[in-house]
Amino acid sequence: MYRQLFLSFWKIGAFTIGGGYVMIPIMEQELVDRRGWLSREEFLDYMSLSQAMPGVFAVNMATCVGRRLGGMKGVVCAVLGNILMPIALILLLAIFFRFFRDNVIVDRIFMGLRPAVVALIAAPVFRLAKSAKLSWSTLWIPVVAALLIWLLGVSPIWIVLAAIAGGLLWGFIKNRHDSSQSSNVSPSR
Repeated sequence: MYRQLFLSFWKIGAFTIGGGYVMIPIMEQELVDRRGWLSREEFLDYMSLSQAMPGVFAVNMATCVGRRLGGMKGVVCAVLGNILMPIALILLLAIFFRFFRDNVIVDRIFMGLRPAVVALIAAPVFRLAKSAKLSWSTLWIPVVAALLIWLLGVSPIWIVLAAIAGGLLWGFIKNRHDSSQSSNVSPSR
């Protein structure tokens, strides 16, 4: 199990270009579809938790999955697998960056990668929205959050805090409503 954890997260870390959110489809395919370690709902829950925790998304996700599957040894295996290749690549890039930082071809390659990165982020967002059971009545929430961040420059921290407060308030109201409904129902004879 530990070797599989290490290799799975090594693959995720080694073949992802573009950051944490680009890892989402690769993580979902590896952890849910290929290995069956998580259900789609669990994957969504771990993804939400990993985004809410401070630190790097990929490492947080490796920590959550590693802990669930193998305790602390699982955490070490998953996190090491996830960070070893990116650290090696970053060190190599840092060593050779000065030689190609003004290269027109390299600049064009990175410009060409941008649309692909957007597509890699958008695809899992739509797939996860389905598993999160977003409906037309709740779809406005992520749209408004994105517009507030993009157009008005609202800090994502405020969006997260507002989402936490809104979720707590909604849960409180729903629990009160459900408990009042159950107390109004009289037992039938």
